[in-house]
Amino acid sequence: QGEKYPYIAPFLYVFDGKFLYFLSTKYGKKLEYFRKSPYVAVEVEKYTRDLSSYTFVSMQGYLEEVTDSIEKKLIRQEFVDLIKERRLSKNILAALGHSPQDPPEAIAMEERSLVWKLTGVMDMVALKNL
Repeated sequence: QGEKYPYIAPFLYVFDGKFLYFLSTKYGKKLEYFRKSPYVAVEVEKYTRDLSSYTFVSMQGYLEEVTDSIEKKLIRQEFVDLIKERRLSKNILAALGHSPQDPPEAIAMEERSLVWKLTGVMDMVALKNL
């Protein structure tokens, strides 16, 4: 939550079948807001350009920082795999605390970002066209 208005930010995420995970830099507004109040609303969407096909899921829960070193490394590797499998631009690395010149593997090898887990999901709304 921002000072006066809700704070909205795009995030890259991975899903392990149970939890959504996010990475954030170790600085900036997002981190300040997460620490102040971990309660968040998250939307995941998938749609075609003309919206003839769409799926939206919104969830309300709270973010928990992952502190276990093994779990953090595994989740960071999931992000590396996601970036490589989807052939995402290396520019995404800047949003994760790295230089676009770094190899994606730097995410898993270095701790330049924090790992967050969405937990305590109390409300979930899903919408999909047929």
